[in-house]
Amino acid sequence: MISSIVENVLTNNALITAFAFVGILSLSTNKLSDVLTGGRIHGSAVAIPLGLVLAHVGGVVTGGSKGLADIPIFAGVAVMGGAMLRDFAIVSTAFGADLSALKKAGLVGSLSILIGVVLSFVVGAGAAVAFGYTDPVSVATIGAGAATYVVGPVTGTALGASSDVIALSVAAGLIKSVTVMIGTPFVANWIGLNNPTSAMIYGGLMGTTSGVAGGLAATDPKLVPYGAMTATFYTGVGCLLAPSILFLLVKFILS
Repeated sequence: MISSIVENVLTNNALITAFAFVGILSLSTNKLSDVLTGGRIHGSAVAIPLGLVLAHVGGVVTGGSKGLADIPIFAGVAVMGGAMLRDFAIVSTAFGADLSALKKAGLVGSLSILIGVVLSFVVGAGAAVAFGYTDPVSVATIGAGAATYVVGPVTGTALGASSDVIALSVAAGLIKSVTVMIGTPFVANWIGLNNPTSAMIYGGLMGTTSGVAGGLAATDPKLVPYGAMTATFYTGVGCLLAPSILFLLVKFILS
């Protein structure tokens, strides 16, 4: 009786349940990251693949197409993870950024963001072509995913890419994020990553906010705000360039 009441309450308040579920999942993965890696790998890098696994399990169990959201109690996950709230989060991040702070990075910091977005896109697009993708929409979406796992879905949705391709773009961004988290402490001394200016340039070139923040935290926690500053703008620039100018360039080259 009690279990039925609890299930009905959670199902009837699906979106609130989704927020609570993701919050508990994030808290658990953060703790897991601290215990297993000493915080060197950010909790989000653990949460994302775990979320993908749960989505697969949900799809297998229910035979549906929405992953974990096909289970009634988790139906709110589809809304929480949908395009509306995702784009709202991106816009709110952009509004929360301080342009005067970016100016402190100077011309080099600004250029690092542009170079970072374009370079990541080119590498991702090249990998897509190497694996047999030839249509501009798929190539641009995977290229955008190599920028970050946020830019990929935004670009794919804007261009009408298939769900499989969008999933690949998320995977590409996740791999990049984890690589940056793990690799940053090892290359820090080699590239002179030991002052605020270099941290801002590094954040602009790498772009993945979670990856840069996690990597800099393992290198020198004092550098995190500077790297995260430019990395935040990177996502916004990627969302502007990837589905527009960069997609048109891909379309021109592949046509």
